[in-house]
Amino acid sequence: MPDDNRDQAGRPSPDALLEKARAETRGRLKIFLGAAPGVGKTYEMLISGRAKIADGLDVVIGVVETHGRKETEALVAGFEIIPRVEIDYKGRALEEMDLDGILARRPDLVLVDELAHTNAEGSRHPKRYLDVKELLDRGIDVYTTLNIQHVESLNDVVSQITRIRVRETVPDSIIDLADDVEIIDLTPDDLIKRLHDGKVYMPRTAERALTNYFTPGNLTALRELALRKTAQRVDDQLLTHMQAHAISGPWAAGERVLVSVDHHPRSASLVRYAARMASRLRAPWAAVYIETSRSINLSEAERDTIASTLRLAEQLGGEAITIPGREVAEELVRHATANNVTHIVIGAPKKPTWRDWWARSITDDLIRKTGEISVHVISGNEKDGTTARGIKAAATAPQLDIKAYLLATIYVAIALGVSIVLDQVLDVRNLALVFLMAVLTSAVLHGLRPALYSCILGALSFNFFFLPPRYTLTISDPESVLAFFFFLGVAIIASNLTATVQRQAAAARQRARTTEDLYLFSKKLAGTGTLDDVLWATAFQLASMLKVRVVLLLPEEGSIAVKAGYPPDDTLDDADIAAARWAWEHNHAAGRGADTLPGAKRLYVPLRTGRAAVGVIGLDSDRRDGPLLTPEQQRLLGALADQAALAIERVQLVADVDRARLAAEADRLRSALLTSISHDLKTPLAAILGAAGTLRDYFASMPEEDRAELLSTVVDESERLNRFIANLLDMTKIESGAMEPNSAPHYAGDIVGTALARAAKILEHHKTEMSIPAELPMVRVDPVLFEQVIFNLLDNAAKYAPEGSVIQIEGWADADNVVVQVSDEGPGIPPADLDRIFDTFYRVRKGDRVRAGTGLGLSICRGFIEAMGGTITAGNRRGRPGAVFTIHLPKPTDIPKLDELK
Repeated sequence: MPDDNRDQAGRPSPDALLEKARAETRGRLKIFLGAAPGVGKTYEMLISGRAKIADGLDVVIGVVETHGRKETEALVAGFEIIPRVEIDYKGRALEEMDLDGILARRPDLVLVDELAHTNAEGSRHPKRYLDVKELLDRGIDVYTTLNIQHVESLNDVVSQITRIRVRETVPDSIIDLADDVEIIDLTPDDLIKRLHDGKVYMPRTAERALTNYFTPGNLTALRELALRKTAQRVDDQLLTHMQAHAISGPWAAGERVLVSVDHHPRSASLVRYAARMASRLRAPWAAVYIETSRSINLSEAERDTIASTLRLAEQLGGEAITIPGREVAEELVRHATANNVTHIVIGAPKKPTWRDWWARSITDDLIRKTGEISVHVISGNEKDGTTARGIKAAATAPQLDIKAYLLATIYVAIALGVSIVLDQVLDVRNLALVFLMAVLTSAVLHGLRPALYSCILGALSFNFFFLPPRYTLTISDPESVLAFFFFLGVAIIASNLTATVQRQAAAARQRARTTEDLYLFSKKLAGTGTLDDVLWATAFQLASMLKVRVVLLLPEEGSIAVKAGYPPDDTLDDADIAAARWAWEHNHAAGRGADTLPGAKRLYVPLRTGRAAVGVIGLDSDRRDGPLLTPEQQRLLGALADQAALAIERVQLVADVDRARLAAEADRLRSALLTSISHDLKTPLAAILGAAGTLRDYFASMPEEDRAELLSTVVDESERLNRFIANLLDMTKIESGAMEPNSAPHYAGDIVGTALARAAKILEHHKTEMSIPAELPMVRVDPVLFEQVIFNLLDNAAKYAPEGSVIQIEGWADADNVVVQVSDEGPGIPPADLDRIFDTFYRVRKGDRVRAGTGLGLSICRGFIEAMGGTITAGNRRGRPGAVFTIHLPKPTDIPKLDELK
């Protein structure tokens, strides 16, 4: 953040000292930052932790994810590990870092992996980075790891690069909180080799990652983001160090560019030059306007030039800064040295050379005072100004305020009365001070013109009533003449100075109100997530701040249409629609008060970003003729429109990314479906064709036993094929929304029994145990769908559980639900697959002995159960291997129990 301590020259920055003091009262945070998973962040963190143990520090592991990597697991050995706590989440036991255990243990340093992790519901904090903040606040040092795609400010950039939106993010403030950021860098080729070698993911997962995410282009872009973010953090740390130790810049460890702008049209060309320079140097840059006492006298056109130039700087990627001060060169140098600026761009002086005899130009002063900062003096181009608005400004001629002049007359009358009383005891020349008080009062309360009026009226009154000869406007005494003119001169100067201060104070108050309104508007836009909310907030803010009626139009199917308005009942005629379309297509204002199509009812201004126009604002008021907005209102409109355009673009980009994600998901499903048809469905067909062909060719010579076996193969594979096709049809119904359960009260045990009988052949090599009490309440389900759910779960258990193992079906009732649970004694579900186990076409990696499936069975289970108003969750058995699938069905209150029916 730019530092501007004008009265603290040679002293440390208070903000930097305060930040340093805060850092000393909390623990130190070190982030191991990587461009992508697998670059070695956790490995490097563990090595650094071992080094701290060797230095005698008390180091513990809060949470470290080894992901099955042997090198990482070997490094974990020897550390004290704080046991994780188990949190029950939807029937599954999830392990999270034991924050209270670490605080009770109070080590010197704790290692916390995966800073962006989302904690399980029921944890103290929803995010792991909040756990880390609490550890730091308690004075405990933390080492942690983070991938660049999890940084909040880069989330949109990463999603554009990878076409994947990362949901777990960390605010940039956490990185700003870090005392050290260490980049863990690995070239794309080396990382891809690690993937091929199985050092990052399991082989099948690695294959998908190489296809979708870990492409050389993606990795190169992410690597650049990580390097730039680290460099930016180091540069901020250097700047804070310089400010905390009152070190005058520049320290040219990194380049920073500053351009000075003013009210001249050439400022736009200076801004463009600075932007090009910053791009070549890959440096941050800022445009600075120094607001002096002379700025109050600028014309509206000159103010408009300044506002347009600063807006241009923001559009080109720079920072726009306005600094109040006394002298331009002095303030520029102070700001540059405080913020480690290495290059200053300023326009060449335009005033005649003879004026340098008694007053040097701003450019000359700047060159003399900058020291080691490079100063680039650019002639600039008067014609290369900012793009004209093409909007005529409403007249702002000040009206005659009769009340102010009447009050000024009263002030002089009061001064006259007081002077008449004091004339008995004071010298006549001292009475001039009483009239001077009346002049100053008029200047403070009513401005310059009433003050000048009271000045003249007071001078005449002073002359007429008190200077000899009295009651005439002639002055006989030379001393009185001198006193009169000195009084008049002092009154004029004092009134002018007082009125100037009053104007500056009024402008400051207005600026503060406008700034607060803009801040609240930007805050409101940042909190909106839908396009309708953004449009409504924009329309309301424009209407309330500019006192106009507003309509907002966005492109739709090649044209432009009204999407929001305030008040909402506004309609557009053909002329207005034509003006709005022209403003959008040409990115230029049109309509009332503009150079183009001025016959329209409203003024239409494009909403534009750095890329293109995203919409159009239409403005109207009760005045039926003439321009709508004053120059000041036009500048305010520009600021509001820029914020609204960025918010609209942000929402549209999010929608584009979501659409791209859905398209990618559709492609993935289509590919998986083709794979199922070409492989999973082809296998039973091949078996049927083979068995049928053998029977046809060798039926007569074949023993009866072989014929029976081949016929059994035909029947079994036909049933398997029928199940695959049924699953595909069921999934189609679920995804199309055509699934309508025919629910009625049923006893769950009967349906489970039917499913067991149907699955008898599948379960012939397994033992089954059913424990469903007879008094279990009835549930309202579709018996066909519920039987299919149980059948799919039994089929899934038979695939993964070894032969001879037990498959259990249990049922019980809790306060609100009837619960049915199917468990097996197989290897269980890998933790990484728990969240995706019910996804369409998703199959857990398994050995060759497991018979193939379409990956639809569990997805159909979820679809059927949710259609009947229940939930289904997957987990692992506690204390022993095996998977557990738990169904919760709501317990109806209007259905009697089975024993009551008997």
